[in-house]
Amino acid sequence: MDFKQFIQEFGTKVKTVWSTGKIQRVSRITYDVIWNVILFFIVIGIIGMFFGAGIGFGYFASLVKDEPILTYETMEKDIYNYEETSKLYFAGDVYIGDIQADLHREETKLEGISPTLRNAVIATEDEFFYEHNGVVPKAIIRALVQEFTNSEIKSGGSTLTQQLIKNQILTNEVSFERKAKEILLAMRLEQFFKKDQILEAYLNIIPYGRGANGRNIAGVQTAAREIFGVNADEVNLPQAAFLAGLPQSPSYYTPYQSGGGLKDPEGLEPGINRMKVVLSRMYELGKINEKDYQAALEYDIVSDFVTESETPIDKYPYLTFELEKRAKEILMYILAEEDGYSKEDLAADEELYEQYQILANRDLRRNGYNIHSTIDKEIYDAFQEVAKNFQHYGPDSTRQVTDPSTGEIITSQRVEAGAILIENSTGRIISFLGGRDFSFDNQLNYATEAKRSNGSTMKPILVYAPAMEKGIVQPGTPIADIETTWQTPGGPYTPQNFDERYHGILPVRTHLANSYNMPAVKVYREIMNDNPVEQYLRKMGITSIGDHEYANPSLAIGGTSTGITIEENTNAYVTFANGGNFVDAFMIDKITNQDGEVIYEHKSEQVEVFTAQTSYLTLDMMRDVVTQGSAAYLPSQLKYKNVDWAGKTGTSQFTHDVHFVGTNPNVTMGAWLGYRIGQSLVCSSCELHHTNRNIKLWAELMNAASDIRPELVAPTERFQRPDGIVSRNICATSGMIPSDLCTEAGLVSSDIYNINFVPRQVDDSIIRGSYVLVDGKAVLAGPNTPQEFVQDDGLSFSTDWLIRNQYDKLKDLTQLFPSIRREAWEKISLPNIEGIETLVKDDGAQPTAPTTLVNNGNRLSWKASNSKDVIGYRIYRASAPGERFELIGNSIETQYSIPSNKGVYHVRAVDYFGLESSPSKEIVIGDFSEPDEPDKDKPKEPQEPEESVDPVAPGNPGDEPEEEEEEEEPTPGDNDNNNSEENGNDAG
Repeated sequence: MDFKQFIQEFGTKVKTVWSTGKIQRVSRITYDVIWNVILFFIVIGIIGMFFGAGIGFGYFASLVKDEPILTYETMEKDIYNYEETSKLYFAGDVYIGDIQADLHREETKLEGISPTLRNAVIATEDEFFYEHNGVVPKAIIRALVQEFTNSEIKSGGSTLTQQLIKNQILTNEVSFERKAKEILLAMRLEQFFKKDQILEAYLNIIPYGRGANGRNIAGVQTAAREIFGVNADEVNLPQAAFLAGLPQSPSYYTPYQSGGGLKDPEGLEPGINRMKVVLSRMYELGKINEKDYQAALEYDIVSDFVTESETPIDKYPYLTFELEKRAKEILMYILAEEDGYSKEDLAADEELYEQYQILANRDLRRNGYNIHSTIDKEIYDAFQEVAKNFQHYGPDSTRQVTDPSTGEIITSQRVEAGAILIENSTGRIISFLGGRDFSFDNQLNYATEAKRSNGSTMKPILVYAPAMEKGIVQPGTPIADIETTWQTPGGPYTPQNFDERYHGILPVRTHLANSYNMPAVKVYREIMNDNPVEQYLRKMGITSIGDHEYANPSLAIGGTSTGITIEENTNAYVTFANGGNFVDAFMIDKITNQDGEVIYEHKSEQVEVFTAQTSYLTLDMMRDVVTQGSAAYLPSQLKYKNVDWAGKTGTSQFTHDVHFVGTNPNVTMGAWLGYRIGQSLVCSSCELHHTNRNIKLWAELMNAASDIRPELVAPTERFQRPDGIVSRNICATSGMIPSDLCTEAGLVSSDIYNINFVPRQVDDSIIRGSYVLVDGKAVLAGPNTPQEFVQDDGLSFSTDWLIRNQYDKLKDLTQLFPSIRREAWEKISLPNIEGIETLVKDDGAQPTAPTTLVNNGNRLSWKASNSKDVIGYRIYRASAPGERFELIGNSIETQYSIPSNKGVYHVRAVDYFGLESSPSKEIVIGDFSEPDEPDKDKPKEPQEPEESVDPVAPGNPGDEPEEEEEEEEPTPGDNDNNNSEENGNDAG
């Protein structure tokens, strides 16, 4: 019977009952009919429900049929595998901040989260969290109803467990398949993990929008720190409610703009309203009482928002980027090693190297490492403060230059600075100065990245220490600083000194102290073919120099094609302080993972480069640099006076860079000044010389570090002199054992030596010889030199010695004479060697006459001849005015004792070649007056015992030019004397 027939029959029965009046019976029939109808629909509904459920379950099964059954271990790894930002630390575990990352997250434990915050999250996101088994169908239905009715309270259709699955195992894809898998995995997760474990993982992974600096944040601990400046266990009720409301729409409810900074009041309103909804939900569920609820509603949450959040890059840009770079390199090698690749493999394969760089960068930014550095926070901060306030950088340059890396025209540059402080024994980098200011267009770290010519700071590490190690030189070894030219592939090379002159024969110690270039190049050429770059510099950590640069003589004074970093240069000097053992500098002490497991820890290793003796000799020479050499300005600038400092200055070509590296028994520090694009630092208007400007910066940095760590940075101990160092006397001319003649000449000096390389031969540079003094200098007598002026017991430089040292090729042997003890050198005569310009040049002219002849107590004296080739004087006497003059004596000085009897005298100068000058003015001694026949032409006698003067015209006695003297009428004695055979010369 169909439904239509049923209705017709039902109507007929009702009509019949009604017509017969049998009401009671009708009522019973009606009840039976209605119940049968309802029962019918219930049965149909149940059948339909089971049919629908079957279809649903079948569809569900089809959606998840390919989903693998995850094990506990797999699910544990997945839910805890969330990106966590790596953290940076100063020495002593002092927190710096997080490294750069796309998402910043800091993991925390559940006990590190306020119970109020936990309740707020559960009330908002999953009120039945502690009751369900991963899925709550009612919650899904409720979420749908809330969505369709646009309810203010939207608790979400997914449980916290489902959200965790979605974020950590699945994706955010909107599809039935993803939802089905989410439900299945949520139920499975609930079987393996406790509720608190799930809640902890959820609170660590959920996104929370942006922090005050605009960076993306995730995890409740990071959110609490970035938004309210407190830890997650310190938030109050309103703060907890605000945080709990963010995950529903983090970018909409966040109080911060995308670029950082608070939104305007209108932009803050959605987040505040969301907070009030969360509070209402907590109140409805009985998580808070009415009093707390009302107080929280009236709370000024805006005043709690962090308005500024300084990132490590904001506060410590140079340090942050440097630590990131070094950490990434360490992780790169760790990851490569795990895959079976060595450092050499990566170095040989550029593509492989790049691949592991990318992997290391990803690893660093996602895996929450703790990067523990060696940097002392107090000293580092002090360095930055010194740099900020330093007053002697020098002026900005307005000279137009082209940026070599970009081709951009630069019209203004300021002087930049860099410095680094290293502990000698460990290589620990205590602090550094990366630059004056980190900016968008100037991010170069001048301490660790900028490669510059190191100028004369190269001399100790490449030239003198290696040469002493080989026994080529010692501190007292004399080297001639004279103009020398070498032929190189690049053309003739003639090194110049900073003062644009040469300084003669001086010991290595003095050359280094005063930073003379020529001697350093000379010594380097003696060891150059041994490749000291490979033999020594590479061992001291200097890798920036090319493999073939060792063949360039100018490398001895810092002439590199690429330059080296301040870190490399400073680190090399650590070798001397460590007794010849190099220790590589490092900035990362260790790296740990999220569980505190150490995955990397630096271990310092010593590399033997020099003997202890060579190191000490180098240090001792560099002490002189500080006390009396190119860094003599330093001691006056240091606060701590009893520190044993040794160091070296350096200036690159065209004065583009100035360096100073100083070392004491504990630490070594290097400092540098220069423009980013090289320009001269010479400044005529500056208060300080460019070298001293850098030394002053170095001193201020060192003073600041010494104030903070005096026991480390300013030790009172001195460098210990090792065994095998002895003192020896040497001859300053040759560096050999002093001969008796060297001692007689006053040229004995002393210095310290490696006992294995002490001089063993006696000096032969000085011999006996006949000489004359020319202009105060000893010169061997020539063939025409008058013998009466020759001294037979004099000293002379040996021709053999000159030839052996190739000094015979000099045009002027006086170039060998140093400014130190020069008078002693000048008393040693120079031999005549063919091809060498002698000290005395024959101009073929008579010497000028002596002037101002006077007598005082029978001692004649006069003013010397102006001619430079005069070797002595001849004294002539006439018995009376008008009488013949006769030679009575000679003198190499400008005075002569005469007999007590009266007479007329004059003096003539004699030159090296035997030529004699015209006579001086006469002087009459005694009374020759004849009253009857006075000779008006004769000069008047000077009054005695007063000073006797030449009878010349007043106003300029004795200074008339020779021509005027010749115009005067000669006396008979003059004519006679000019023809005298005793003179042995033509009258001229």
